[in-house]
Amino acid sequence: MADAPARAVASAAVPAAELDCSVTDRDVDLGLTVPAGRRVAIVGPNGAGKSTALALLAGHLRPDSGEVRIDGRVVSSPRAHLPAHRRRVVTLEQRPGLFPHLSSLDNVAYGPRARGVRRRDALARARAELDAVGCADLADRRPHQLSGGQAQRVALARALAVDPELVLLDEPLVALDVEVAPAIRRLLADRLTGRAVALVTHDPLDLWALADDVVVVLSGRAAQTGTVEQVLARPASDFGARLAGVSLVEGTIVDDDEVHTPAGDAVTGVRAEPADGWRNGGRAIATVDPRSVAIRAVGAPAGPGALAGSPVDLAHSPAGPASSPRNSWPARVVAVAPAGALTRLTAELRDGQRVDAEVTSRSAAELSLAPGSDVMLVVKAAQVALYPRP
Repeated sequence: MADAPARAVASAAVPAAELDCSVTDRDVDLGLTVPAGRRVAIVGPNGAGKSTALALLAGHLRPDSGEVRIDGRVVSSPRAHLPAHRRRVVTLEQRPGLFPHLSSLDNVAYGPRARGVRRRDALARARAELDAVGCADLADRRPHQLSGGQAQRVALARALAVDPELVLLDEPLVALDVEVAPAIRRLLADRLTGRAVALVTHDPLDLWALADDVVVVLSGRAAQTGTVEQVLARPASDFGARLAGVSLVEGTIVDDDEVHTPAGDAVTGVRAEPADGWRNGGRAIATVDPRSVAIRAVGAPAGPGALAGSPVDLAHSPAGPASSPRNSWPARVVAVAPAGALTRLTAELRDGQRVDAEVTSRSAAELSLAPGSDVMLVVKAAQVALYPRP
């Protein structure tokens, strides 16, 4: 088998895939790149354009303007279109899609055979790929004799048996049992390292395990691009913030460490490093971990029992004057989601921006926190990250 990392190094100067095109009736106008040897996650809310991106790359959809390039070659535009079966692009979807009348071995050998490889060589390649995914002993079984995890392993072997230039993953773990998914995720991470991959997912675990880079797609446009670490450390949208597990508040810069929301609430925080673009009057983003937010019911007397927060936060939340700067934002609870010993609350600031808080369920009950409750959100400045809006 050809070595995937070696192929990536050899063609590193040419991206494996590029989209710079639009589909008018879907209101999609996308520009994104899959570098050679890199795994790119395409994320965004439902209807944002993620599936359209995969369809364009696979050859199932033709753009109304612009171009789709694979390995530097134009494969689709308004003037020309290379159909899906002639592209060296493979797709792994939620369902394995194995041919029901063929054995696992023949399923994997089908791709090489369809490309003109002799039967003996195709079967040898199929056996090698099945062995690589831990399914050598399943070669004679048909799809109905396989478990969900086994079928997905065979589907991966079949995809890689044709030495694809690009691998597309369309939420391949969604249909698997939670007990099976981690093993398949590890297998995908191992077998796809060094290959060009475009991955659509809603699961943050997939980002960390399977992706090198992330493209956040909103309303048919690429809203943010970067490595997984960059995007999750500095999300530029509410969707990106939810993936990172934080709340995002936007405002105007008024000082070195202070931002004002549209409603005038002061947000004091910490900039991890001097940042270009941080200037008074500029736009900035503040992110807050829900575990760092304490909630005070409006009208409650001062004292330890007046605050609701996570166990970690409350352990460092004295009722008296704080020794470090704190933020206090008036808000109204709009959602309450109990989850055992902890409860996730969503509160709306005066300008409509939302902040999540993770509090003990006991505290939520004692303070009678419910949708419509007026509260103060209390957050230490040291637990608020500030950065200029990209």
